[in-house]
Amino acid sequence: MVERVPPLTAQPRSRLRVLLASGAAALALTAGSVVGVPLGGAPQQAQAADSGKSTLTVAVAQSVDSLSPFLAQKLMSTSVSRLMYDFLTNYDPKDNHAVPALATKWEPSADKLTWTYTIRSDSKWSDGQQATAEDAAWTFNKMMTDEGAAQANGNFVANFKKVTAPSPTQLVIELKEPQATMAALDVPIVPKHVWEKVGDFSKFNNDTKFPIVGNGPFILTDYKVDQYVKLKANKDFWRGKPKFDELVFKTYKDQDAAVAALRKGEVSFVAGSPALTAAQAASLKGEKNVKVNEGPGRRFFALATNPGAQTKDGKTFGNGNKALLDQKVRQALFLSIDRKTIIDKVFQGHAVEGQGYIPPRFSTYFWQPSADQSLAYDPAKAAKLLDEAGYPLKGDQRVGKDGKPLDLRILCHATDPNDKAIGKYLKEWWGKLGIGLKVDCLDNVSVPWYAGEYDLAFDGWSVNPDPDFVLGIHTCGALPVKAKDSATTDNFICDKTYDELYKKQLAEYDPAKRADIVKQMQSWMYDSGYMNIIAYPNAVEAYRTDQIKSIKTMPEAAGNIYGQDGYWSWWSAVPAGSSSSDSSGGSGSTGVVVGIILAVVVLAGGGLFIAKRRRTTADDRE
Repeated sequence: MVERVPPLTAQPRSRLRVLLASGAAALALTAGSVVGVPLGGAPQQAQAADSGKSTLTVAVAQSVDSLSPFLAQKLMSTSVSRLMYDFLTNYDPKDNHAVPALATKWEPSADKLTWTYTIRSDSKWSDGQQATAEDAAWTFNKMMTDEGAAQANGNFVANFKKVTAPSPTQLVIELKEPQATMAALDVPIVPKHVWEKVGDFSKFNNDTKFPIVGNGPFILTDYKVDQYVKLKANKDFWRGKPKFDELVFKTYKDQDAAVAALRKGEVSFVAGSPALTAAQAASLKGEKNVKVNEGPGRRFFALATNPGAQTKDGKTFGNGNKALLDQKVRQALFLSIDRKTIIDKVFQGHAVEGQGYIPPRFSTYFWQPSADQSLAYDPAKAAKLLDEAGYPLKGDQRVGKDGKPLDLRILCHATDPNDKAIGKYLKEWWGKLGIGLKVDCLDNVSVPWYAGEYDLAFDGWSVNPDPDFVLGIHTCGALPVKAKDSATTDNFICDKTYDELYKKQLAEYDPAKRADIVKQMQSWMYDSGYMNIIAYPNAVEAYRTDQIKSIKTMPEAAGNIYGQDGYWSWWSAVPAGSSSSDSSGGSGSTGVVVGIILAVVVLAGGGLFIAKRRRTTADDRE
């Protein structure tokens, strides 16, 4: 799963090469305790003493779009899904290779069209029932047959022919064509005996009955819309118990307020929106008992154009500016963006200049345009392309053949300071070209986005070690069935050339050949002008060392803590003052208990849970 600017991200979501053999056993941790943090401003130490529970509180900037793993797309939501439900496989925090999770091993047939997974016998649902291959088979079959259940991760099963469970510990998946992502199926497995009672999967948000039955390291016990989500430790989690009793993700609309809360000790960790700003990070450096963590991010920050919103059957809708249907106009806009200035002035060096669609953190798939191909900052060339496209400069305004001025709108996430800052630069740069720009900063950009009522939008996804998901959101198959419906599409791109390359990479098992095809896809995307990757922001976050003794980053050498491809950070976190000698996680047999409370700030007033997933900051997918 991936996240959009998640998203996220951000299909939310670049997994490294898929291993065809079983991975090595993952880490296990030993127990510990720590001082807790309440949702309010009461002293943390007092709550811990009264309740006897250790609590870790995380300040975040994104609300939950859905607690249903079949609908969740935002990074916050998909991260919670990873804590609630086990996947068939997981990613090793050191190098991203596939490791056992619910499946202990996976083997393909000679023609690679049939995959057999051995399901572990030591995983239980939190209501005491055994987790079996039948649960996995039911999850995949539901996604294959119910459009509502395929909204978030349907791309993973689009090539499935048949899924069966011959025994409680054997899962068999038959494919239509070879599929290289079979050890990287980022799909939460749910308990059949609970979910088979659900009616309409497109509307069920999994927020009506608590505790929610799961088999991950945490059990969700309560949820209040735009206030909090509570999870407690799953003492029976097969990999072992984490060291904290509870973990609190408390979401702030005002990121400065979240940073202030960290200073006061009201929260243990600040993730940002999706990262801390340069000024916030600088203000925390040197602060007593505060550690700033920074590493290469798994996200990209981009501009997305509206290529003409359409449904799967080709019906157009929305009111996107038709000027953007011209590739020359799209390229002209991107030629007039000074990425270096954005990196220096907005991100203040806490990002890498954008190029291809996959961040450089995933070196296997990272792509760079050639010198001749590059759409580097060149206002003169941009002006020439606009002239050629039929938008000459009359006075200080570009005018089309219909005599109307070239005015554009860009969707901006009100909670993301980078969107607002970059929007000001774009207005200035494009204004010099004679293009008008209205920057629409909204708390909830999903309504105009899904309706196709925008021209451009600030966009971004968290990328998984395998890139299939974030590549798939630009295929024709990701388009909505009906106008304005939520769908897996990012911005309505549909092109036969791209689709053919997507199918080709999905069927290619040779890692080098597959990587080459993925790079061809990025080259096509770059030339098309549909997506302009401005930057790869670093993961900039901070935590209190008097509350957290140690916590695992991903990758371990220098990576992020929040929004990982797994649950390693919160599962590995060691409370300050803990007597545990294993602060990084080892082969403990006793493990630890973990719980989570996520408090979410109101982004758009009202207390009702909105069924449709909402786009938020550059952070929708995992």
